[in-house]
Amino acid sequence: MPRPFKCRRVRCKPDTNYFKPRGLPVDALEEVLLTVDEFEAVRLADLEGLYQEDAAKKMNISRQTFGNIIESARKKISDCLVNAKALKIDGGTVRMAGMARGQSRERQRGRP
Repeated sequence: MPRPFKCRRVRCKPDTNYFKPRGLPVDALEEVLLTVDEFEAVRLADLEGLYQEDAAKKMNISRQTFGNIIESARKKISDCLVNAKALKIDGGTVRMAGMARGQSRERQRGRP
């Protein structure tokens, strides 16, 4: 029996949730979905420069899970940059940081 899925804590939703290569029409682009928790992992590890252990604690997940999330996120972002694809940020099971326990805002979109 697999372990139960743990809700990931994120600071906030991104201000912009869609990026595409300049000069190419949206309908001609393949789209890659980056979940909100993957976005948060990139923010913590690459923008803020946190070690995986510290970033995992902020997201309320294990270091191994954080490593899996950041690896997936970086692969998706690289695919978009190298192969000129659109990047959409949406979905995942997350809870916004600062929300009281009874007021968790969980989202379950974009998950297989």
